Amino acid sequence: MKVVEIRKLSTEQLTEESVKLRDEIAELRRRIRQGEVSNVRLARTKRRDLARVLTILGEQLQKESM
Repeated sequence: MKVVEIRKLSTEQLTEESVKLRDEIAELRRRIRQGEVSNVRLARTKRRDLARVLTILGEQLQKESM
């Protein structure tokens, strides 16, 4: 997910997206441990997407509180 796309989302949508990404990461970890997924880099990209979402969410919340 690109930063430009993330910045277009509202705070509510960002919160939903972060929950969705956390669930996907947990599922990927489970599948990697069981050997169902061989591409472990996919978990890394999901974690990075989550970090982007949380960073922008924090920025937006800070702007709203001012």
